[in-house]
Parts: sequence; structure tokens; C-alpha cells
Amino acid sequence: MKIFCSGIGGIGLSAYAAYMNACGHEVLGSDQKESDLLSDLRSQGITIFPSQETSNVPDDTELFAYTLALPQDHPEWRKAEKLGIRQLTYFQALGELTKDHSVIAVSGTHGKSSTTAMAAKVLIDAKLDPSVILGTKTQDLNNRNWRKGSCHAEQSRSIFLVEACEYHRSFLHLSPKILLITNVTGDHFDAYKDMEDYQSAFKELIAKLPKDGLLITHGSDPACRKLMEHAPCKTIDADTYPLPKLQIPGKHMQENARLVVALSEYLGLKNAEESLAAYRGCWRRTEVKGTSKVGALIIDDYGHHPNEVKATLEGLREAYPDRRLICVFQPHTHDRVLKLYDLFTKAFRAADLVIIPNIFAARSDRDQKKADPEKLLADIAKESSVEVIYGESLERTEELLPAILQKNDVVVTMGAGDVWKIAEKLIISRELF
Repeated sequence: MKIFCSGIGGIGLSAYAAYMNACGHEVLGSDQKESDLLSDLRSQGITIFPSQETSNVPDDTELFAYTLALPQDHPEWRKAEKLGIRQLTYFQALGELTKDHSVIAVSGTHGKSSTTAMAAKVLIDAKLDPSVILGTKTQDLNNRNWRKGSCHAEQSRSIFLVEACEYHRSFLHLSPKILLITNVTGDHFDAYKDMEDYQSAFKELIAKLPKDGLLITHGSDPACRKLMEHAPCKTIDADTYPLPKLQIPGKHMQENARLVVALSEYLGLKNAEESLAAYRGCWRRTEVKGTSKVGALIIDDYGHHPNEVKATLEGLREAYPDRRLICVFQPHTHDRVLKLYDLFTKAFRAADLVIIPNIFAARSDRDQKKADPEKLLADIAKESSVEVIYGESLERTEELLPAILQKNDVVVTMGAGDVWKIAEKLIISRELF
């Protein structure tokens, strides 16, 4: 096919595009923001337009795949409609791609990417040769977010490991044989009415499991245990397994790894403990980047939900108990801040200093109200008993930090927006690698 991917720089759609290109399809796409992902796609021979215009979409395009972030009046979308080109969202396309394979899906509010990455390493080390679509980059996939198995086995037996996002019930386009669920604490309330609506999406996904399928989750988590009751197939409580040893700090990471241990035992694999001990993490998940000019350790993390923030900071506090822990946190969407406000204010107790540069308005068209970053910081100071600074902007925060940092500090830039740019500016040495 000739496939056009609109928003090809997205973490999911970029993986799909690269995979389809590796399968021999002609793939091209567009994105307005430059990134390392786009550079890598170009190195694979994929044509990418730096702007999104009607003329980008060839008349002989057979499939128009697009990100959910695309507005309805998007010119490329209008062109595809006018020409009668078949259109699929990223997850619709992923569901179509994987439907004839043995799909292992990893879902949940937090920890999807890390769990999928750990599962990928274990499956690869066990020589099962899986195909993988991941929501981050990892060293075990050659610093990419995808892998194409050799498909030497018949499709129905070949493993396709995918990260399954719940946003707008997207994961319902998948047909998993095995499902791992990390947790269901709630998020994306711009797409869900309430917690009951959110959890109902997971029940619908579980209902898609075949009778000879498998659900693996945490039986000690009341919400997960309740979901197990809806499974039409075998269930495994991952919490009956010991916490594996990891290089990555934090009990939450070990809890994620437990799911992979349970999966490995079910598949009859003997290498899980060894593979997980050698797992080196993935892009923007407690990723150690290097050191600053004064010798402060710089870490970058994707955490944007208060539970993720809390778990990551507690993990770093455990790993670096005697060092000052500075969190440069960029909230992701005003809607998330306002709907999870009380959780956010209490999430930073493990830190010594919290700096908020700005609020990343990823979905400004859907943010009905605006959160006040200065009020948020004041409430964080009160509820988390931590020192706070309002950075005013990304650029201003970059200017403030050199005067704040000390040799023994641990600095974590955290958020799903562009706060990672601050980490990159601070680093002068990557000798840790």
C-alpha cells in the first residue's frame, strides 16, 4: 500500500509508520514539530513533510492514518475525505495490523511503557522474536519504539507485543490474546465522564479476551481485583510472585516487572529474572541523562499524573536518600490539573524543591478552564511541605537553575510536554554511559 501518516511524529504513529515501511509498504507523512523520531524515520527512507497541507497527500494514497490529536478541519484530512481515501486512526490501523497475530497487550493508567519495554526484553532474550509497538524508545529495541519480528512462524502463532492506551477507548480496536493491566487509578477525564466510565473501558477490553486467553494484573489492588471478576478466561495474580531486582529505582517499577514475571512463567520462559536485572530502562522513564556543570545528576521522566509523580519521586528518594531532590514539573493540560488537583498538591512530599515552569496546554481547545500555576505551587508547598519556585516559563526556568544547583543535587525534569528540553540544556557530561 501507499500509506500517508498525518502526525507521523507521534510516539505511536511513528512506530506504526516505521513498521509498515519495514514490511515493504510505501510510507510518507507530515508533522509540524521536528524531533529525533522524525530524523530516524527519514533515515529509514520515509518522506516527511515539515508542514501539514493539502498538497502533501498524494492522489494515489490507499490509506490515510492519523493521530487523534488531528482537528476536524485539518487540510490533509479534508483532502483524504475528498478523494475517498480510506481513513483510520492510529489505533484502528494498529488493530488491523495485529488482528491475525497472537497479541500481548499492556494497558493501565500508569506504567504501560515500562512494562511493555521490560516484556519486550524478556521475550527477545528468550528468542521468541516478537514484533513490538511501544510508546517510548528503549535500548533493547536499538533506541527505537518498534521492532519487526522475522515472522518465520505462521501469523496466528507469532507474538505481537503492543502498548494499549485507554484514551478515548482506543485500545478497544485491539484483539489481545493476553492482557497485562498495571493499574486503573483514572486519567484522561477530558475523554471520560467519571471514574466509573473510565473503568468500564477496561471491562470492555477484558471482555474481548478469548476463552483460552489470559488476564494478568495485581490482585492486591482492589480495582484490579474487581476487573479480574469480569475476565472470560484464566487470570493470574502477579502479586503472588516476588518483587524482581531491577537497576531502575522505585517499587512501582518492580510492581510493573512482576507482571512480566507472571507472563514469563505462563509462557514457560526461564530467563525473566536475568533479563529484568539487565533491563536498563527506556526513554523518559526515570532516564538518567548525565551531569550538569556543577556535577548535579540530571534525570528525565514522562510522569504527568499525580500518582506517577509520587511514585517516581519516592523511588528517587529511596535511590538517593542523602541528596537534595529537585523536581522541575511541567503539568500536562489544564484539564488534568483541575480534575486531579488534590492529588497533585500531595504528590511532591519526597522532593526537597519543586519548580513549575509553565502548564503545557496540549489540548487547549478542550481545556474549559485554566489552572493557575502559582496557586498550584502554593498549595503544593502547603500539602507536600516542600519548597517551591514558579519558573514563569521554560526559558526563564533554564536561566534560574544554574544558580540553584549544587554538586550533590538530583534533578528530575518531569512531564509529558517539552520540559525535557531543560534537562538537555543542563547536561554537559554524559560520561555515565
